[in-house]
Amino acid sequence: MKRLILLLACLTAAACGHGRYGAGIPAAYDAPLDVALARTSRADTLRALLDATPRDEREAMAYLIAHMPQGDLDTLHTGLLRENVALAMQARRTFPWCAALPDSIFLNEVLPYAAVDEIRNSWRADFLARFTRRVAGCRDMRAAVDSVNRSICAEVGVEYNTLREKTNQNPAESMRQHMASCTGLAILLVDALRAVGIPARFAGTPSWSDDRGNHSWTEVWIDGRWHFTEYYPTALDRSWFLADAGRARPGDRTYGIYAVSFRPTGTSFPMVWNETSTDVHACDVTQRYVDLYRAYADDLAEKGTHTTVSFRMFRDAAHAAQSGDRVAANVDVFCGAEQMGGGRTASPTQDMNDVLTFLLPKNRTYTFRYENARGELEELTAAIGEEPQVVTGYME
Repeated sequence: MKRLILLLACLTAAACGHGRYGAGIPAAYDAPLDVALARTSRADTLRALLDATPRDEREAMAYLIAHMPQGDLDTLHTGLLRENVALAMQARRTFPWCAALPDSIFLNEVLPYAAVDEIRNSWRADFLARFTRRVAGCRDMRAAVDSVNRSICAEVGVEYNTLREKTNQNPAESMRQHMASCTGLAILLVDALRAVGIPARFAGTPSWSDDRGNHSWTEVWIDGRWHFTEYYPTALDRSWFLADAGRARPGDRTYGIYAVSFRPTGTSFPMVWNETSTDVHACDVTQRYVDLYRAYADDLAEKGTHTTVSFRMFRDAAHAAQSGDRVAANVDVFCGAEQMGGGRTASPTQDMNDVLTFLLPKNRTYTFRYENARGELEELTAAIGEEPQVVTGYME
């Protein structure tokens, strides 16, 4: 008799479209919730949270609990979880672009309460109020992305600054200091976009291929495709680092490009500021950037609007002929205030044909910036015409 009752209960649950965790939570969550709750001492608290969550928000709550990192599973305040889910679902109902999202995208790229491994804080209510004003009147997601992207700096009052307290600041920490690293800026933009129902995720590389260091940025999902942008925007899929991204190496944990995923993927995001952690899931998206740059460079070559500018660095004017005279240095190139690219010059041991090369619009004046041997900022200005050109810098 007991077995018959249990069978009827299972059949009833299946007919209602939910599993063992109750109405509103599909049976597909049974196994991952079992695993998550078995590895935390707060299992009873989290079960109670699921039970207390409104039925139309339970799947979202279950998604977070099933996939959250161990530290969050053990310590994250349930009030923050309740607020985050309620406001994410409010965005789902409010913004037409969010309402139209596939559930899988909403759950993984709008709902999460964190972008990477930053200290968890309650940002969603503040950002929902701030950026709802900014997207008012936007007819589609692309327009909303553009509005948030172009207004975020003025809205939150944060600028890039290497004097920030730490790399992976949460929004409150960055806004208190009015400064952040590229990582902190990417976190700010991810959260601002998510607040108004735009799928966004943290992306970056542990190091460019010439070992100039790491960089972080943001990706947004529009009409079924991922695009990249930055806190200081130019246009979707366009930035000073696109040529660097085009030289990234698929499958390489040091020189690849990764995008964060809240649900497990089988790999983790290589965080150079927290190298021992594997808690942040990720996807290797390197090949997309390699293909994107190749298509971009081919298009420019066909249009004939750009030319190549090679930059060489030597010890001084008297030592600028031999391989051993060369100096490895980081060089950034600007047109006015806009950064157009960056790279590292060849060292004395590299092939003489290995030259730092930029693809730049023709008939403009550019400024090349680098640190000299005394650690002082040097600026070298060059007018670039129609033909390929070589620019030479000196460290002394």
